[in-house]
Amino acid sequence: MGNTDHRHLPLFETKTPKTRIHFQLYALLILVCIFFIFIYRLRYIPARSEEAGRRWAWVGLFVSEIWFCFYWFLTAVIRGNPIYRYTFKDRLSLRYESCLPGIDIFVCTTDPTIEPPVMVINTVLSVMAFDYPPEKLNVYLSDDGGSDLTFYAMLEASRFSKIWLPFCKKFKVEPRSPDAYFRSAKPPVLQEDDPVMAKDVWSSVKKSYEDMKQRIETTTKLGRISEEIRKEHRGFREWNLVASQRDHQTILQVLLDGKDPKAVDIEGQPLPTLVYLAREKRPQHHHNFKAGAMNALIRVSKRISNSPIILNVDCDMYSSNSESVRDAVCFFMDEERGDEVGFVQFPQTFENLTKNDAYSSSLNIGRMVEFPGFDGDGGPCYIGTGCFHRRESLCGQKYSKERKTDWERWNKIKVEESTSSLENACKVLASCTCENNTQWGKEKGLKYGYPVEDVITGLAIQCRGWRSIYFNPEKKGFLGLAPTTLLQSLVQHKRWSGGDFQIFVSRYCPFVHGYKKIPLKLQLSYSLYLLWAANCLPTLYYVTVPSLFMLRGISLFPEVSNPWVLPFALVIFVHRAYSLGEFVWCGGTFQGWWNDQRMWLFKRTSSYFFGFFDSILKLLGHTKSAFAITAKVAEDDVLQRYEQEVMEFGTSSPMFTILATLALLNAFCFIGGLKRLIMDMKTWVSDPFSLQILLCALLILINLPVYQGLFLRKDSGRMPSSVTTQAVMFALLACALALC
Repeated sequence: MGNTDHRHLPLFETKTPKTRIHFQLYALLILVCIFFIFIYRLRYIPARSEEAGRRWAWVGLFVSEIWFCFYWFLTAVIRGNPIYRYTFKDRLSLRYESCLPGIDIFVCTTDPTIEPPVMVINTVLSVMAFDYPPEKLNVYLSDDGGSDLTFYAMLEASRFSKIWLPFCKKFKVEPRSPDAYFRSAKPPVLQEDDPVMAKDVWSSVKKSYEDMKQRIETTTKLGRISEEIRKEHRGFREWNLVASQRDHQTILQVLLDGKDPKAVDIEGQPLPTLVYLAREKRPQHHHNFKAGAMNALIRVSKRISNSPIILNVDCDMYSSNSESVRDAVCFFMDEERGDEVGFVQFPQTFENLTKNDAYSSSLNIGRMVEFPGFDGDGGPCYIGTGCFHRRESLCGQKYSKERKTDWERWNKIKVEESTSSLENACKVLASCTCENNTQWGKEKGLKYGYPVEDVITGLAIQCRGWRSIYFNPEKKGFLGLAPTTLLQSLVQHKRWSGGDFQIFVSRYCPFVHGYKKIPLKLQLSYSLYLLWAANCLPTLYYVTVPSLFMLRGISLFPEVSNPWVLPFALVIFVHRAYSLGEFVWCGGTFQGWWNDQRMWLFKRTSSYFFGFFDSILKLLGHTKSAFAITAKVAEDDVLQRYEQEVMEFGTSSPMFTILATLALLNAFCFIGGLKRLIMDMKTWVSDPFSLQILLCALLILINLPVYQGLFLRKDSGRMPSSVTTQAVMFALLACALALC
């Protein structure tokens, strides 16, 4: 094919799967069954003269089923039109290699205790080593902990990068996080004319990394910087003025200046710009958590490098594919559709998952099913990490069809100031008062006031006319760390679900803020996540009321011999069978699917419950937004149980009290129902309580790890005795009240 033809070929393509017909048939069958369930509920609603409470329990179940139907409809909307993206990086290189846009990369960290500096610099080094012109990469670390330990680690990383980057380029290293790469016990086969020399180089670089890692870990464990180290860089003098983590001036240091001819690696090639920033913190000023850190980085980077594309990654999400940046640029630079792209979202994936994923952290269904559907409905939401933004869209500019991006103009913009003058000028941009009487946090940058600032910011960008893209390459772009305990996972989902629900009940609700700005399908797709928390009420009702009423001898479902049981049975069987098939198609196992069902129940009855009521209290003005950070380190025994897929309890938590109470309540009710079934064996086929007994039995199977934690385990990860005592008391009290 000639060059003339090649210039007109797109830089990416979009494909629709051929399996949509399977989903449509499944959805039609479920819809028919739901229709008959509603008819049954309306036709056989108990009369007022029947046993007290049955009518209201029946109505409550009907309302819960209406909600489940509505929420299933949202899942059907997001699954109905999935699309998959594929890039052509070879075409990008042929056409634009000489004028590729600059990339500003933001890495955010908060606390050196729960986010170890060694982990942070591995992420930093991995993005510095992207397969991209190094002079066009600018890496910024935002350290909201204001820690000299993190600064020291960055200083060490800046030195190590001089040998790491040429090593990665020469031997095509993947992944480019040193820790992840050197985890293998022996050197891989390196493409080199002299294998002996290649092995020596590999061993030398590995030793340099291990020496650096040991120095950082030793200093971190010591908890302070020695005087000898302080003399190595003038930046350490900044900490002489630091009062505390929440009370200090702006600390900004350009550790590597990509424009400086002296900033080169051991082979004389330019290095990326590397900047450390700890924005100013004062007790009397709200710092707005990660959103505030990101906005400070946007302003500082505009003065230093002003790249047209911004990538942000969490400090534990290292780059596992050095070509990810080129994939993203394909979308932005596509001649036909690139100008409408506001951001490109990569999926959140994890490296520390066990085979069966005990805490359902893989997000495989979201990554491979829901987000492609989100993209097909108008564009995915922004999830806070692994996202490439167009600087203009992130800074509040509206999309205009008439405006075309001039990539050449961006490349011609040069910052001529010296490093010292830039540092002084940029400190003001990261001060506490810089945003006073401005639109930052409102119309510019990430929005303030919500625990999930990423989701609401992405929605605002789409409402300004920009298109978002979801890209899930075969080779994962970024890898992070999943929670290693049950409580970490539940707390994380509490923040997500509560923050999402706050958006739904605010003026930024997609049906209000997005009215006539984004497609209706996209508004519905957002609601799938924004209504996570609201699922707690119907779920809690369904896992308690049928069991308690069975204990009272009151039936709420058709008996097994009744034809009306068929739609209930079909919905349960077909829905779960499709769910299992979908899960296995996404790379999971049967045990992994069962764990996913367990976590689905646990999250709905604990995380979502607390997230829902936190949102209601905030709406009433009783609480303020908070930002919970998930720990990235674990004790050895906790990590061992995680790898063995033994569920971790270990600490007291109201969430555990709820889970244990529900587990025991269903166990007690099951015993009562089983007793009734045994005493009436002649009519068990037509027993009106069969479905309620089966529901109880299913809940007991799901809760087996809870029972083990309550009564059988002796390790430190068992359920605390205080939780056991409370759960037994609450469950017995509920059963006693039901029998009254």
